[in-house]
Parts: sequence; structure tokens; C-alpha cells
Amino acid sequence: MSILLWVLQALLALHTAIGASWKLFNSEQAVPTLAALPHWAWTVLIPLELSCAAGLVIPALAPSLGWLVPVAAIGIAIEMLVFTGVHRRARTEDNGPMYYWLGVAALCVVIALGRLFVAPL
Repeated sequence: MSILLWVLQALLALHTAIGASWKLFNSEQAVPTLAALPHWAWTVLIPLELSCAAGLVIPALAPSLGWLVPVAAIGIAIEMLVFTGVHRRARTEDNGPMYYWLGVAALCVVIALGRLFVAPL
């Protein structure tokens, strides 16, 4: 189980780092329903996402920092749920992005619970 969690953590970290770099070169206008976010909030997400990505993998080098994994995973899940809420508030008919964000949030919950209760570091 620990190996599976490490693989999921690495994939989520890669996903989150790519998302942060995408935000660096694209505005919130690139996703129409996220245009409701103020630009400052969009730019604040970049260092937060990079911090969460690092928090998912740093415990591989420093096991004493294992507590970072659930914190980072929960942080990413909260971001995905905020995106979902903003999307729902826009009342768009295309719910594809919302399902994607909910899937990422579910993965985050699996990682957080796995590291808290099943295979703690």
C-alpha cells in the first residue's frame, strides 16, 4: 500500500506542478467559469500549488516531514472544491471540468487518508 501511495503522490505532485506552471502562462480567463476569480487569487495559487507539490514528495527525502503529505493533499483538494464551487455558481452546461476537479479531489482524499491511517510515514 505504501508503494501505491508513493506512486499516487508523485503523480499528484507532477499534476499540481504542471497546473501551477500552466497558471503562470495562462490567465483565469482561459477557463471561462474561473473568470470569476480575481487575478490576484489566480496568481496566489501558483506558489501554493508548488508548495503542495513539494509537500507531497519531500517526505521521500526527509521521512520526519511525513505530516506534510496529508496537509498538501488536503490543500489541493480544497482548491479543487473551490474550483468546483465557482464552476457551479457560473451555472454552465459543460460540467466536464467540474468532474475532473472532483476526481482530483477524490484522489487527494485517498492519499490523505492513506497517509494518515493506512500507511503513515
